[in-house]
Amino acid sequence: MNKVSVYIIAYNEADKIQDAIRSVLWADEIVVADSHSQDNTAALAEELGARVVQIPFRGFGDLRNRAMAACTHDWIFSLDSDERCTPEARDEILACLRDPRADAYYVPRRNFFMGRWIRHSGFYPDYRQPQLFKKGALVFKEDDPVHEEFSVVTNRPVGYLRHAIWQFPFKRLEELLHKANKYSTLGADKLALTGRGNCSLWTALAHGIWSFCHMYFLKRGILDGWPGFIIALYNFEGTFYKYAKFHELRSRWTPPPSPPLPRVTEE
Repeated sequence: MNKVSVYIIAYNEADKIQDAIRSVLWADEIVVADSHSQDNTAALAEELGARVVQIPFRGFGDLRNRAMAACTHDWIFSLDSDERCTPEARDEILACLRDPRADAYYVPRRNFFMGRWIRHSGFYPDYRQPQLFKKGALVFKEDDPVHEEFSVVTNRPVGYLRHAIWQFPFKRLEELLHKANKYSTLGADKLALTGRGNCSLWTALAHGIWSFCHMYFLKRGILDGWPGFIIALYNFEGTFYKYAKFHELRSRWTPPPSPPLPRVTEE
């Protein structure tokens, strides 16, 4: 059977990294691509037998390419720190490795948020990018800071696994707000790379509203109750602030000069 490496990208994920690693102990190799975490993520990973490689963060495209390069086996399974492989997904992956019928496979994700499994909102089945693939069959765009673009380098059709892995995207709502802030900044940087001109308030607002409606109505987030509304609102905020921050980058505001004001001496 083909051997498989698992890579997990991480930064300050001490509260998640152990469960992620434990869910892939069946793999032949586990590589944790750590971007110089300030907590004990790396130490916890090494205690569980993972090999930790330190990769400075220059964007998710570069990070994933370098993480894949650190893997030593012919097949790679990628997992994020907030994801968990399930027994059913493990068994299906191992079956694929015994008789691969594709060079890259999408893996469905099932998301747990606010105490419930999300059935709509675009969160299930949540195919992000091929997560099981032959080494060299997947390449990410190097300069992509976020929502990284990828190319599947094979003439064979891409496959789809049936059994889902689990994702726990946010333990608390403050994590959601933090991610919206972080990803909107990276998204603004990505917009700047396109060389496009400035955008108006109405452009930012229109993109934000469309993102909310797409998630809440078209993706039926309205059927997910509280979580569905919050997910849609998160998408509105992240999208709106991405364009607002892009406007800020393009505008390069500077404060008016503030000359020193000496005391006026009365004559």
